[in-house]
This record gives sequence, structure tokens and C-alpha cells, in this order.
Amino acid sequence: MEGEKFTLMQYSVSAILGLIDAQQFVIPEIQRPFVWKKSQVRDLIDSLYNGYPTGYIITWKNPDVKTKDGKTADGKHVLIDGQQRITALMASIAGREVLDDDFNKGRIKIAFNPLAVDADKRFAVQDASHLKDKKWIPDIAEIFKTDFDPFTFALQYCEDNPEIKPNEVNNSINRLRSIANRQIGVINLDHTLEIDEVTEIFIRINSKGTSLSQSDFVMSKMAADTIHGGNTLRKVVDYFCHLAVKPEFYPQMQKDTEFCDTEYANKIKWLAHDFDDIYDPDYNDMLRVAFMYGFNRARLSELVSLLSGRDFETREFKEEIIEDSYTKLENGVKAFINEYNFAQFVLAIKGAGFKSSKLLNSQMTLDFAYTLYLKLLSDSSIPNDQVKHHIQKWFVLSTLTSRYIGSPESVMSRDIRNINEKGFINFFNEIESSALSDVFWDITLPQYLETTSTNSPAFNVFLAAQINLNCNSLFMKGTMISDLINISGDVHHIFPKAYLKDNGITSKVKYNQVANYTYLDTQVNKKISDDPVDVYFAKIDNQCETKNLEIGNIADKDLLRVNFEENAIPENVFGMTFENFDEFLAHRRKLMAKLIEKYYKNL
Repeated sequence: MEGEKFTLMQYSVSAILGLIDAQQFVIPEIQRPFVWKKSQVRDLIDSLYNGYPTGYIITWKNPDVKTKDGKTADGKHVLIDGQQRITALMASIAGREVLDDDFNKGRIKIAFNPLAVDADKRFAVQDASHLKDKKWIPDIAEIFKTDFDPFTFALQYCEDNPEIKPNEVNNSINRLRSIANRQIGVINLDHTLEIDEVTEIFIRINSKGTSLSQSDFVMSKMAADTIHGGNTLRKVVDYFCHLAVKPEFYPQMQKDTEFCDTEYANKIKWLAHDFDDIYDPDYNDMLRVAFMYGFNRARLSELVSLLSGRDFETREFKEEIIEDSYTKLENGVKAFINEYNFAQFVLAIKGAGFKSSKLLNSQMTLDFAYTLYLKLLSDSSIPNDQVKHHIQKWFVLSTLTSRYIGSPESVMSRDIRNINEKGFINFFNEIESSALSDVFWDITLPQYLETTSTNSPAFNVFLAAQINLNCNSLFMKGTMISDLINISGDVHHIFPKAYLKDNGITSKVKYNQVANYTYLDTQVNKKISDDPVDVYFAKIDNQCETKNLEIGNIADKDLLRVNFEENAIPENVFGMTFENFDEFLAHRRKLMAKLIEKYYKNL
């Protein structure tokens, strides 16, 4: 008979806090920001005071691991759901400091009014008024201290509030202190459960229906492992990802003197001056890249098992597997956070024309590209000065074909295996010839461009191509597409929307097609306004004859022809009206695809 998948226990609040102090329950999020609002802490205390249920805590037992001397090390229980509730109890009742969004340590103090008639006014988040008003106990943590003397307290309280009798205060205080004996349901999941099953159980129990990612499990395992330095590695991931988004957070990080004494603090301090947002990884991205690079695997669920010491063949859990796994993960993390590696990778992506984060719509595609970059750096068969070129080609190819959008882990696993077996160049040539055939450039890509999504991979690559090829914006010489994307960031309709709607083309699917979009200089856009295409293109044509500038700054037929090529504008656009709109879109999609093909082959 199959063993129980979980055990259901009831623990008192004080017992749970005791288990955490004894490090039998490990709170993986303790090093990460507490995301609850202070009012939610107040509400939790109020629920416990009233004896209301507060939901289940879910723990997952780390396996008992065989150590080298033949003994068995007892696995701790890692908290995988209920971190916020437990942290709230630690903050409000046990008086422990917690971290806010910027990793500042601070207390959350809940005030209590024993005299409150209205139940809603019994608890409050402490503010200055509760320190002045003698009716309020400003911080309930004082009541839960082991040396708290209820008798002395009641006498002092009645002296400050003569209208109340000592036994009334006493009853109120005893009821508050009884929170420590309130029972909370704890579901202990068995260590033999596969991660997919743990995830499924979590989703079914969790009332919000939110899911845990594999990287959440990895972070939990790391936080629980003080023996192999997993907790420090976990901080590296947290701090790197926080700094990548908010470089100004660096002085806050320096307050963590324990972390600043590690070798890692020095390795990530460069982020304090890095304001680029091309690749701002979160912990999911960072763990994925470190794992793929360090282990030549792509399924993060396997990393959870490896950090637990699982031998995939014997299904046993061994200490040496944990050690080996942390060594590999550490190597992956160090390669990831290396300033030179990171900066050169970002330069490669920007060099391919992706100079704005708006053009990047898939973190998975970036993650694999960075992994590949790190792998190729250590590939002796590829000259170092060729690595960027290969990364740019691969990034554009995988973006255009949405390679890592469907089942990314399966595709990434297969790609890593093939690269290792065949060598990158052979593998790349194979993929390129099958994925980017003549049919792709002539038929498939124009079909991909038949979309209204300005965040579609094909349209993003078109804009990157214009940036990479130094294309001028429409009707302008010297105002580049790259300038407009970074400054104004607005695309405009070539066939004005109002003009199309006035003439019966009212479907957004029609008038908002990306083939009807181009970046325009603000002044050019104002000049065009809602003029029909045949009207404002005639003005452009006319100014090439008269040299009197009316729209933009091009007054030369040859320059105009080049400008049309740069912006994939059909040369027969002159004289087109709303009746030719479909013809224009079809023609422009083909020209856009040709421009992308030219760009890709020039990379």
C-alpha cells in the first residue's frame, strides 16, 4: 500500500514559534521582503483573538540524507505555504524584526485596547496616538514576553484608567494571551512526493489558487541549507535581482554586514552603477541560467531533487550529491553575476538592435541566450571574438520562431543536449537551415506580421532590424528609429485611423495592424495629422520637385527612395486610398520581412 502523502497536525501558535526557534521549521522567505500590509497583520491577530480559523500551514519535509559516515541526518521541515502568516506572528507576538520591500529591518507593532466596545476598534497598527492614549497597550508583544506580570500590569492599567476594574483588564489580557494557545492546522507533506504532486496539493489547498514555481522550491531548499551555504547563495540571488532593478538599493544591502563579509558582496557591487534595463532578471531567470550552465540540464524540478541529494538511479538521498549540486550551482551563479559576462551579453543583445527593453518580450529567450553565451565563452572550438556574433544570430532566430514560448523547458533540454553532442556550430546550422528556409522568409514571416500586437516577436525584430541597420525614421534624414524608440516611444498609423474609420474601415483588427505602423518624428506626425495617404504622400513627392519643405526634411527623390526602403514603404504608395488599404498591408508585410531577412543575414 502506498504511504500517506501527508500528515495533518494541529500546533498551537506558541508551539509553531518554538519549532521555528529550534530550526525544525525553516521559513525560506525570512531573508526576503515581507509583502503583507500592516493592516493584514492586525486582521490576523484579530481573527486569532476571536478564535476564527486562519488557514493551513503547509510544510514539506526535507529527506533524511545518508551522510558519508553511514549515519542519517534528519531532514528539516521547509515552510512552503504560510510564510506571511508565520512571519506576521513572529513580528507582532514574538517581537521579531522583519524586512520590508527594501530589506530594511523593522518591527510591526500591533496595539490593543482592552476597553474597546466596538470589536473593530480592539486592535490597530501602532501609531503615535496609541503611545499617548493610556487606554491602548501600544505593543502586544510586551504581553507575550515570558517575564510579563499580569497582576502588576492590571494594577498599573487601572491607575491610568480609573473607570475600569482590575478583573475586567485581567480577563481581557488573558483572552489576548490565549492567542498563544490557538491551534493552527499544519499539513506536513512527505519528502517522497514528486514536485509536481507537491505543486498540485499546494494549488488545491491554497485558497487563492496561486501556484508555486519550481524556482520557489529551489529558493526554499537553499534557504533551509546552512551546512552547504545554500542560505548565502540564496541571498546572492535575492540581492542581485533586487539591485538589477533598483541600483539605488545598494546602501541598504551594505547594512547586511554578514553578507558583506562574504566574497559575493564584492562580486555584485557593480550593479550599484548599472542602470540598464535590457536584462533585469528575477530569481527565476537567474536560477534557470545558473542551473542550465552549471548542470547542462533545463528542468528546475531536477535542481530541487539534486539539492535534496537525490540519486536519480537508486532513488536514495545522499550527502555527496548535495555537496556536488551546491558546487555546480555556485559555479553557475558566479558565472551569471560576473560583471564582464553580464555586460558583454547585454552589449551583444543591444548590438543586435534590441536597444530598448520594450522590444524584448520573452525572458525565457533571453535566459537561454545568456546560458549559451556563458557556454560558448568556455568552448575552445569557438574564437572569443565570434561569441557575440553567434549569440546575436541565435537570439534573433529563437525570437522570430518563438522557440522558447510553448514548452520552454523541454526545448531547452533538447537544445542543451544537442549542443553538447554535436557542437554549437553544427547544431546551429541544422536549426537555421530548417527553421529559416526561403519559405519562412517569403511566406511564414509575412504571415507572422499579420497581427495587431505591437509586442509580437516579428514586429519587435523588425524594429530591432531598423535600429541595427541605422534606419532613418519616415520622411526624416538624421532622426533615427533608435532615437524615437528611446525618446517618444510612439508608433503612428501610416493610413490614419480616423481617415480609415471615416471611410468604413472600423475594425481594429484592420486599422491597427503592425504593417500600418511606423515611428514618426513628433513634428512630422503633427503635419500629417489625419490627412489621407494620397494627400500627404503627394506633398512629399511635390517637395522633392519644389525643394519647399512641408513635411519632414527630405527634398530629394533618391533620398526618399532610400527612406522608403528603410521603413519598408511600397514605392507605389502614391495615389493609394482606403480602397487600396489591404493591398498596402500585404505589400508592406513582405517588405518588412525582406528588411528583417537582410538584417539577420548581415548580423
